[in-house]
Amino acid sequence: MRIAILLFDQMAALDAIGPYEVLRYVQDAEVVFVGKEKGEVRAGAGTLGLIADATLAEVPEADIVVVPGGPGQVRLMTDDDVHAWLRQVDRTSTWTASVCTGSLVLAAAGLLTGRKATSHWLALDQLPAFGAVPTEQRVVFDDKYVTAAGVSAGIDMALALTNRIAGDGAAQAIQLGLEYDPQPPHDAGSPAKAPAQLVATMRENSRFFLQEI
Repeated sequence: MRIAILLFDQMAALDAIGPYEVLRYVQDAEVVFVGKEKGEVRAGAGTLGLIADATLAEVPEADIVVVPGGPGQVRLMTDDDVHAWLRQVDRTSTWTASVCTGSLVLAAAGLLTGRKATSHWLALDQLPAFGAVPTEQRVVFDDKYVTAAGVSAGIDMALALTNRIAGDGAAQAIQLGLEYDPQPPHDAGSPAKAPAQLVATMRENSRFFLQEI
């Protein structure tokens, strides 16, 4: 099972690494990090380097495709090479997935037209412009398309996908092995739960916050 994870400059590292740490434990999984060019990309603010081991042309097919988000996603919205690659691998993929604003890239490539999808809560309102139907859920399945909400939701998405691929036992074993048992100090991880003033402030400064994730 080949799993292709797209890498690009200014991506949110956890968008890729969260799903990677889950999906690499699926039986017979082969994970390949793909970029427009081989070599290092600089995640986030540029302080973390990740390595693309293959170019888009070298991975014309994959069973699972994962597209992360992050500030660099904006450049991919009009990147014809990336869009063409996504459409190509999507023709034979079993699952096409995204994390955070990666769903906007899938939508811009024409893969989410008429489909339910999610994204980072500050970017949900951008999905309709590309034909997708925004859904305020942490993980959304629509046929073979799987989209996750912001950043950390990629772990949940990968576990849910593992459940579909390999069953409850495999997903539970991976979750236990990772000791994924979130107990954050505040119940403020979604706009429905966070203090209203904090949500309002982040909405007012959404461009800044989306540039930081």
